[in-house]
Amino acid sequence: MTSLRGKISIAGIGNTKRWDAPGRNAFDQLQEAAYLALEDCGLSMGDVDGLYCALSGSGLPILNVAERLGIAEQLRHADGTMVGGSSFLFHLRSAISALATGQCSVALVCYGSNQRSAGGKLASMPDPQPFEAPYAPRYPISSYSLVAARHMHEFGTRREDLANVARAARQWAQLNPAAFIRDQLSLQDVLAARMISDPISAADCCLVTDGGGALVLTRTEQARDLAKPLVPVLGTGIGITHRQISRMPSLVETGAKRSGAAALAEAGVTPEQIDHVMLYDAFTICTLLFLEDLGFCAKGDGGAFVSSGAIAPGGSLPVNTNGGGLSCNHPGMYGLFTLIESVEQLRGEAGERQINGVELALAHANGGVFSSQATAILGTAATL
Repeated sequence: MTSLRGKISIAGIGNTKRWDAPGRNAFDQLQEAAYLALEDCGLSMGDVDGLYCALSGSGLPILNVAERLGIAEQLRHADGTMVGGSSFLFHLRSAISALATGQCSVALVCYGSNQRSAGGKLASMPDPQPFEAPYAPRYPISSYSLVAARHMHEFGTRREDLANVARAARQWAQLNPAAFIRDQLSLQDVLAARMISDPISAADCCLVTDGGGALVLTRTEQARDLAKPLVPVLGTGIGITHRQISRMPSLVETGAKRSGAAALAEAGVTPEQIDHVMLYDAFTICTLLFLEDLGFCAKGDGGAFVSSGAIAPGGSLPVNTNGGGLSCNHPGMYGLFTLIESVEQLRGEAGERQINGVELALAHANGGVFSSQATAILGTAATL
């Protein structure tokens, strides 16, 4: 099999950082992010011939976005795969193949949401599952609480361990002027928060924000001549395990085990070599499971690993350095923002939260209720 390691690079990133923007709809956010990403690398909308997007409020996102951006007739490749919050890392993987085989030359991956200003509620489940719907679960919180409870039962994980995930995210957010919430958050604050679905409290849940994000991808030889430092994609992987939580093969192991192994193998690196990690933290239990399944600690040790201070500022493994979905932003589908922060760290553009010497970054995203997983390993020019 032909290796695609490093053949494609992320050339541009765009982030509106408009987390509460009344009057701007999802397409407004997406369009602004797309132009920001193109300006970031010195390209224009007229250069884009590959389009990748997913929108929770649009049944035909590619058609709507192509029309809105005015690029429909120039597209040579498009993909609107929708697998929840991990969709954009699926798009990344698809774009790599299309770019490497000449099906397009400049690929735009983009997303926008007005989830907060449009009502401030999580989107309702569009396709209720017949074996779960009669019990009226709180979607998706009840599913994640089931996983958290099982992890506690099997491994002795404590609520304090989950709380330390939220605390670490907030500590990183305090170093990020663009983070939506930067207030102090103590262990007691998390433990005393209103219970939503035992053992998950309000402080264990991600934010509900607006926002828009975008990436521009090109072949690496083209990216070398563009405006920003090279960020090659060294490896990718996906894992799909179920749709409804009652069909999850194991409540304590996710498809991240498969997606991470594939991405690391393609990149030719091990977890120990990764300098920076971005994990989809829709709920605190996500961070624990992904740390375990991606190989950063043993199964069942996620709680102790986090409570040791390892993922907080000054710890041994910088995780979710923008503040994550728990404290920076979460506009419904967060996966794209794990890539954006990874790129900023690899370029050395992260300001006060910058990690010294980052050359290898892992971005991981989750979709559905631990249903779809996708992992990407990004590097610098030195890693090629």
